[in-house]
Amino acid sequence: MAVAPDGNSRTAAREEQNIVQDWYIYQGHGEPHQGIQRLPEPPPWRNVAQGRSADRAMERSAMRARSYQSDPHTVQAVNAALLLRRPLLVTGRPGTGKSSLAHHVAHELGLGRVLSWPITSRTSLKDGLYTYDAIGRLREAGRLAAARPQPRPEDPPLVDEGSDIGTYLRLGPLGTALLPSPHPRVLLVDELDKSDIDLPNDLLHVFEGGDFEIPELMRLARERTVEVLTDDPGGVAAVVHGRVQCSEFPFVVITSNGEREFPPAFLRRCVSLELVEPDDEKLARIVEAHLGVDATGRARELIGTFLRNRDEGLVSTDQLLNAIYLSLGDGSAADREELVRLLLRPLGPGT
Repeated sequence: MAVAPDGNSRTAAREEQNIVQDWYIYQGHGEPHQGIQRLPEPPPWRNVAQGRSADRAMERSAMRARSYQSDPHTVQAVNAALLLRRPLLVTGRPGTGKSSLAHHVAHELGLGRVLSWPITSRTSLKDGLYTYDAIGRLREAGRLAAARPQPRPEDPPLVDEGSDIGTYLRLGPLGTALLPSPHPRVLLVDELDKSDIDLPNDLLHVFEGGDFEIPELMRLARERTVEVLTDDPGGVAAVVHGRVQCSEFPFVVITSNGEREFPPAFLRRCVSLELVEPDDEKLARIVEAHLGVDATGRARELIGTFLRNRDEGLVSTDQLLNAIYLSLGDGSAADREELVRLLLRPLGPGT
């Protein structure tokens, strides 16, 4: 039968643990302490404070863009998509920078905020075009009707001209990208391979014509121009006769992890780009862009481990950045090596 250690033994063991692991915020002994006061700033790519306003969100996007490392093949494909006004279908394993490419192009060409549309199995075309809060509008109409004085028989009937409908209608990322603008907007359609089987073909009609209709606005008897909300923070746009028509085709980046095949008709109308996994030199440039030149020495050692693990299974560049970031801190070498093994563990079998 094991004998429970006395208080002095527990204290001594705890002090010994703290000497080795004094950089830990959470110590695991269960006694309240003020370790959270020592919590440092987050890694640059995990700083949510940068996204609390439109300006900070743009800066966060710019940081993501500046850390992206392009190559000649990518440059050719992006220019082909720009010149042909065709969507760019980007495929590749996780961590190859598919979604970051959209931010890189927008930043370099000064095209403003990237409109991001994440796709799930439940996403429909209308979700990307616009949303209409019909219930909210009905409630507001009922409230206003209750506040009006009772009409007299000789009063003319009230006519709803739809003047307030724009308050309850918001354009989605795709709908906002199709608004008239002097330069193309950048639209990121992220992980289209997770969509319902019909969505890729549904997108073809919108990408071909660059326009769509909003039935709720087209039904209005008298109202011809309605101001609606957009996907941009605080954005408002005027929609005429219930129709949105772009003046410049947006630059559309569609990403896919290869979980399904797309219809030939869809593929025929896209410029395809497959991003290969970065080699050791490109990984070193990515690390330097994120963590600075001082991190490259430690990066060289961990890049070799990362590449060996990548040969055995699926690992992403994010894992490498996380491992290098933590390995640069204080603490014992043994602690750091254990963390590196944990963070660089393959996520699944290779594909």
